[in-house]
Amino acid sequence: MAFDYKKEYKEFYMPKNKPGIVTVPHMNYIVVSGQGDPNEEGGAYKQSIGLLYGIAFTIKMSKKGHHQIEGYFDYVVPPLEGFWWQDGTDGIDYARKDAFQWLSVIRLPDFVTKEDFLWAVQEATQKKKTDFSQVEFLPYDEGLCVQCMHIGPYDDEPATIALMHEYMTSQGYALNMTGKRLHHEIYLSDARKVAPEKQKTVIRHPIRKL
Repeated sequence: MAFDYKKEYKEFYMPKNKPGIVTVPHMNYIVVSGQGDPNEEGGAYKQSIGLLYGIAFTIKMSKKGHHQIEGYFDYVVPPLEGFWWQDGTDGIDYARKDAFQWLSVIRLPDFVTKEDFLWAVQEATQKKKTDFSQVEFLPYDEGLCVQCMHIGPYDDEPATIALMHEYMTSQGYALNMTGKRLHHEIYLSDARKVAPEKQKTVIRHPIRKL
């Protein structure tokens, strides 16, 4: 049976729908960066998703080709994630989606090196006849965070975030948003197939101990 990160690491992918504190370890990601409204049809954000999955599945299916990755095991491609911010805004203003800056990411298995990633970009470019030059390799240490499962539309996230911040304060923590520590979302539902009121999204914010 294929290794499923969501099931094996439930503390990071399947938290309860009430806030909790978690320390997230170092992870490597496939990343495409951009800006603008994520809902724009045919826009940069939606294009980034296709690029991410193009590389993710090239790596997953490498077992059938000539490039054999050391330590490879069969796995389920982890869910789509995103890091979000807006210049000049403290937090996230959901009314100004056109001002979003984002990193659209998919986690890489630990056995994938940067060299394996670069091979995948070259392989996908040749086989899919697509420009993958925007796709990069991102090592990331997220560290101490408050997180919560949000159930419902993305525009209703502020209510969940308010609960997260109230909880972290009660536990002796403060928000620690910086240029490298960002609002983080993990998408467990396919927005094309799941009704907005049933969508599940992990929301995670960086914190520090007071």
